[in-house]
Amino acid sequence: MRTQPTCTKCHERSSVYHRTYSGERLCPTCFKVSLKERVQGAINRFDMLDHWSRVAIGVSGGKDSLTLLHILKGIEEGTHGSELIAVTVDEGIKGYRDEASGIVERSCREMGVEWVSVNFTDLFGYTMDEIAASERTLGACSFCGVLRRRALNEAAKSVDADRLATGHTLDDMAQSALLNLLRGDVGKMTSLDPGGYTSPGFVRRIKPLCEVPERETTLYAYLQGFELQSTTCPYAGEAMRGDTRAFLNDMEARRPGTLFTTYNTALKLIPEAKKADAMKTCKTCGEPSVGDTCRVCQLLENRRR
Repeated sequence: MRTQPTCTKCHERSSVYHRTYSGERLCPTCFKVSLKERVQGAINRFDMLDHWSRVAIGVSGGKDSLTLLHILKGIEEGTHGSELIAVTVDEGIKGYRDEASGIVERSCREMGVEWVSVNFTDLFGYTMDEIAASERTLGACSFCGVLRRRALNEAAKSVDADRLATGHTLDDMAQSALLNLLRGDVGKMTSLDPGGYTSPGFVRRIKPLCEVPERETTLYAYLQGFELQSTTCPYAGEAMRGDTRAFLNDMEARRPGTLFTTYNTALKLIPEAKKADAMKTCKTCGEPSVGDTCRVCQLLENRRR
């Protein structure tokens, strides 16, 4: 009878996970410890948190954001002593967001974390379902991505947070880097800075899971027994990101380490991108913008026509 290989960390328990890019085989305990250490390492390396920071954590109800919430709670209780507040954006997608909000509320109650929710209708005057049903030249995900970023920033400001932590994994970082290159928009590489940066009107956005592959947040969520969302977003098929994800996943399967290489290339481009990223103030809403009119106002104006 074939037995499972022994964990290469503790050399005692059977492994449940093989990290192809490092060669490690890990048991459940060592795997979870290693993930927390990787997150802590990223926080330290990119100087993400100060002692006694007030951190808003974007929690959608998916595996990535729940993993981030759980790991940050453990880290902050023993290290920085920061105050954590979970924030959720309700885009107004019937069925999909309703289920997710219930999961977030229950998860935050179990973890003893304060929870705040904001919605598209109050902030922008429309639900995502209404936007998706209207005549438009852009995909629903283009609208949702821009509006969600603004909504998360507004939520973080509403709770007086000095940091906004999002659950972007290594996969997300690599996909965004490649998308920016494919679209010829190298200036957007600044948004991939894991430690974020300070800008008037913006809560500094940090990405503690930046070096954690998505398959590892999936395993962490499974091992912790998190309640997860069962439905997928009905508009996800419209996004170009899906094609980029499929390409990178195929490359990672054939050439382990591709995700890290793509991510590290983006990190090298960020300093140059920042030099060209001069922030202005939107003439319509007064929020920070790279142009005279911010992307949110551009999209909403097109929606009204």
